[in-house]
Amino acid sequence: MSKRKASKYKIDRRLGVNLWGRPKSPINKRAYGPGQHGQRRRKPSDYGIQLFAKQKMKGYYGSIGEKQFRRYYAEAVRRRGDTGEELVALLERRLASVIYRAKLVPTVFAARQVVNHGHVLVNGKRVNVPSFNVKDGDVVQIDPRKKDMQIVLEGAESSERDVPDYIDADHNAMKATFVRAPKLADVPYPVPMEPNLVIEFYSR
Repeated sequence: MSKRKASKYKIDRRLGVNLWGRPKSPINKRAYGPGQHGQRRRKPSDYGIQLFAKQKMKGYYGSIGEKQFRRYYAEAVRRRGDTGEELVALLERRLASVIYRAKLVPTVFAARQVVNHGHVLVNGKRVNVPSFNVKDGDVVQIDPRKKDMQIVLEGAESSERDVPDYIDADHNAMKATFVRAPKLADVPYPVPMEPNLVIEFYSR
């Protein structure tokens, strides 16, 4: 098993949810945490509930580092409107998120990998930063010389998920246009996400 897959499954087991809705998730067979104490059930505190919501959201986007995730929270607070909705919008504007949502790769980990390796163009310019902020109308595409990579073809052919309506994808050209920032209800999370609890966690 590759390190990438092992990390993904560890996150699922630790959180006790099928975070990406994948059929091969170990949670589909054993719906409890790892280790000899994995089946213990304790009523979580308010802090524990908020912490779980934060870990779930961080893990979903490829285990974003705590420092960076806190910056997203701070930026969401600075913006007008519902802070939880703004946090979701910021996370969905990440270049790695857009590549994943557009089904140009099969997983969020693969999205980070292809961006880091310089295989992604934004408005025709190469960008190798997964956290790059994609703006409305930006065109994101796989480098035409790399669009036949197995990891890219696997994403486009996947039937596990659909492309949301805030992204316009063209799998023949392996590119996508970020139409608009989504609301929480627009994002096709396989498990319930609670950005309001994440906000409460950081505002304690």
